[in-house]
Amino acid sequence: MRAPALPALAASAISRLVMAETAPPGEPLPLDALLTRIRACTYCSAHLPQGPRPVVQAGEAARVLVIGQAPGSKVHASGRAWDDDSGDRLRDWTGLSSALFYDPQVVAHMPSGFCYPGKAEGGDRPPRSECAPRWHAPLRAALPSVRLTLLVGLHAQKLHLPRGFAPNMTAAVRRWADAPGDLFPLPHPAWRSRLWMARHPWFSEEVLPALRARLAAALSAD
Repeated sequence: MRAPALPALAASAISRLVMAETAPPGEPLPLDALLTRIRACTYCSAHLPQGPRPVVQAGEAARVLVIGQAPGSKVHASGRAWDDDSGDRLRDWTGLSSALFYDPQVVAHMPSGFCYPGKAEGGDRPPRSECAPRWHAPLRAALPSVRLTLLVGLHAQKLHLPRGFAPNMTAAVRRWADAPGDLFPLPHPAWRSRLWMARHPWFSEEVLPALRARLAAALSAD
């Protein structure tokens, strides 16, 4: 389905619209069917310079959910989440092997925007605003085993941290221990993150060990 953005509709109204389209009233859509619909979505294709190619990974047994920003050009080409230098850096931060990171029964990937939004001056455009209200709630509801949710970058944090939690990304990451529920804020691991880490040594000294401990706990047997 192709349609223009609907800025006048609240996120909750859009979510109700989506659920009405995808499942009978009161019945969540099975994960396989939901993933099929996400991967076939063309809702904002008119705004995507390289066309739609939604990137998502999920399995019902996944213990970890990674919410990033939007696919870059390399990920758009491969169709594989975090299949670029940023992904290499994120896997290094987490200590997860590629085998675990790309096992949908271990790690789910649900970006803020599922498609590559195209280039802007100085980098990529921000994630399309239609994706999260349309797909995040039903997809998260289809992942009952998730124990830890990584909010990678400012866009994911704005979507899922409580309003007023922190004034900026650095402050949100600094307050990682105060994040509610299973949420764990992280900076985006783009090449600029190396400069950011040099200015904020507490990230390597305090946050990364805590992140790896939380991941180990989330992935441990019941």
